[in-house]
Amino acid sequence: MNRMDSRLTPLLKSLVEMNHGPAGCACTVIQNGEVLYQEGFGYADLDKGTPIAQDTIYRIYSMTKVVTCVAALMLYEKGHFLLNDPVEEYLPEFKNLSVYRYNEFGVRTASPAAGSIRIKDLFMMTSGLTYGGDILETERQTRTIMENAVHTMDMRALSQALATVPLAFDPGTHWKYGTSHDVLAALIEVISGESFGEFLRTNIFEPLAMNDTAFRISDDKRDRLCVMYDRKEDGTLTPNVDRDAPYQPGCKYESGGGGLLSTIGDYSRFAQMLARGGELDGVRILSRKTIELMAQNHLGPEQLKDFNWPQMKGYGYGLGVRVMIDPAEGGINGTIGEFGWAGLAGSWVLIDPKEQLSVVYMQQMLPSNEPYIHPRLRAVIYGALE
Repeated sequence: MNRMDSRLTPLLKSLVEMNHGPAGCACTVIQNGEVLYQEGFGYADLDKGTPIAQDTIYRIYSMTKVVTCVAALMLYEKGHFLLNDPVEEYLPEFKNLSVYRYNEFGVRTASPAAGSIRIKDLFMMTSGLTYGGDILETERQTRTIMENAVHTMDMRALSQALATVPLAFDPGTHWKYGTSHDVLAALIEVISGESFGEFLRTNIFEPLAMNDTAFRISDDKRDRLCVMYDRKEDGTLTPNVDRDAPYQPGCKYESGGGGLLSTIGDYSRFAQMLARGGELDGVRILSRKTIELMAQNHLGPEQLKDFNWPQMKGYGYGLGVRVMIDPAEGGINGTIGEFGWAGLAGSWVLIDPKEQLSVVYMQQMLPSNEPYIHPRLRAVIYGALE
């Protein structure tokens, strides 16, 4: 048993067996093209007793964002846009934006934005667009749009709807997680003249042989889709099918922020491509220099204050990815410049170009317990490297 096996297997088994973990999980670690670790534990379906397998299909939610940003950067590399271009030059619905502002008494007004959303603001989550929520008026209006979007909209229609909502702040002034990468998907459609899903299929999934990565689940693959579980405080797991409408045939919704299904093998190929400077098995997706631009911190001191999730200590944010900038602050035994992201149900990717290392972890549980699980995975994996 090698060092990776002897350290990582007990951690993963403990996640499945203990109270704070998923029904099943899988992890693949690849360095320099060599598989260092590839195991799955527990169940894809508790009721049927289906074990986690290499070809289990997962809802990867926000790990879609890394794919979306790579796709957009492919167009950037071809000269179709510049990162400092105003978005409205390509998506005219974003002309003449307004922003919700609050005075010292909390009274809300809407007034014109100080400037345009630039394309880089979409990558960086500094656009002023938000997700649905209850705190800000922008979030409340966005929530209504998103609830309807899944059933009725494609990405262009979603972009047009989101542009009607006043922004949460002037573009470029703050960082806030939101629908920016869904708008980036609409931008890709307008520039490429293809649907977002078609662009991904022909430019990324087929070239990299990611044969099980898509926005829809076909009938012949349905039995491979991992069950999503809601986890109660006491550790009880119950199946959740409330979020599965977008994956059904006939749905037009192809979320750049969270819509993809994938397997651990497929996503590991994508992650290894990035870890190896944009090329895998003779197929080049991006240049090494563009990945270097993507995987550096783009946030200024004020915006970094907003990027304050506990599991992101020691990280900045680049073009759609967390970027490790301060190992001491984060208590991180990894490499400066390591980057990646995670998905709502607990999937996680780590890409380390200096070590040519990629890690993909998969599970399907809400809430995901990400702040507990992901930093431990990272600590154990780096601790086991030769």
